[in-house]
Amino acid sequence: METPSDATVSQPLLQALARLLRPLIRLLLAKGVSYPALTKMLKAVYVSIAEDEFRLVGKRQTDSRISLLTGIHRKDVRRLRADGEQPLVAPPSVSLGGQLVARWAGLPEFLDDGGRPLPLPRHPGAAGGPSFDSLVASISTDIRPRAVLDEWLRLGVAHLDDADRVVLNAEAFVPERGFEEKAFYFGRNLHDHIAAGAHNLLGEGRPFVERSVYYGDLTPESVRELAALSEAEGMQALQVVNRRALELQQRDRGSAGARRRMNFGIYFYDSEIADASDGGDDDA
Repeated sequence: METPSDATVSQPLLQALARLLRPLIRLLLAKGVSYPALTKMLKAVYVSIAEDEFRLVGKRQTDSRISLLTGIHRKDVRRLRADGEQPLVAPPSVSLGGQLVARWAGLPEFLDDGGRPLPLPRHPGAAGGPSFDSLVASISTDIRPRAVLDEWLRLGVAHLDDADRVVLNAEAFVPERGFEEKAFYFGRNLHDHIAAGAHNLLGEGRPFVERSVYYGDLTPESVRELAALSEAEGMQALQVVNRRALELQQRDRGSAGARRRMNFGIYFYDSEIADASDGGDDDA
C-alpha cells in the first residue's frame, strides 16, 4: 500500500537511515534475529507511535487513520492496538546498580581528593567511614550487600583489590559483561541519541546537544592515542554531570514539577576508511 507521503519522502533522510541501520542489522543477524521477526516488531512500533503521537486534535484516533499514516493493513492495526506495546523493563541489577554507581561516583564521602571513587572496605570498620555495606544500605536495606557484590563481580562493574576492598571499575556506567544488562543500556542510550537527532532534524524546539569530533586519514597508533584521550576526558565529563545531577535530584525529589528525565553520554568508534567522500562506512 502506498501512503500519501511516499512520493515526498526525503532521499537524504532515507540515505541516513540506511547507514544507521547497517550496524543494527549486523547485530541482529549475529544474534539470529531474522527479517520477518524485525518487520513484525516494526509494525507494532509504527502503530504505537501513530496512535500516541499523531492524533488529530479533538478527534478519536481510528484504525483507518493509523492504517493511512503507516501503510499497515487495517486488520493488522486493529490486532496490534488490542495487543498493546510491551513496556521496557530494566533488569533488576540495572535499576539498583545505576543508583549505587551514581552515589559512589557522586557523593563526597565516597570520593578521594581528586574526585575519583574511593576503594571501599566491604564492611564498616571500627573507626567508621564509608564502606560497601553502607553504600548499599543508603539505597536499600532489603537487599544484602553480598548479593550486590557477587552480581557486580559477575558483570565487571567492580573488582576486589589485594586489600579485599571493592573497587569501582572505570567503565561501570555500563557493565563489562551481562548481555541482558548491556542490551538494556544499548536500547536506552541509542534511543535517546537518535531521539535527540530526530528532534533537531524536525526543528521541534530548542536543539539538543548532539555533537561529535570526526577525523579520517589517521594511523592505528593515532587512533589508539585519541581513544585513550576520549575515554579519560569523557569519563571526567560523565562524573562532573553525574555529581551535579545527583545534587539536583536530591533537591528536586518530591516537588510537583519533578517529572523530567535526562541522559548524557559519550561514544568513540573507529573503522577502516571505505568511502573517500565521507571517511568510510560504519559497519566494519
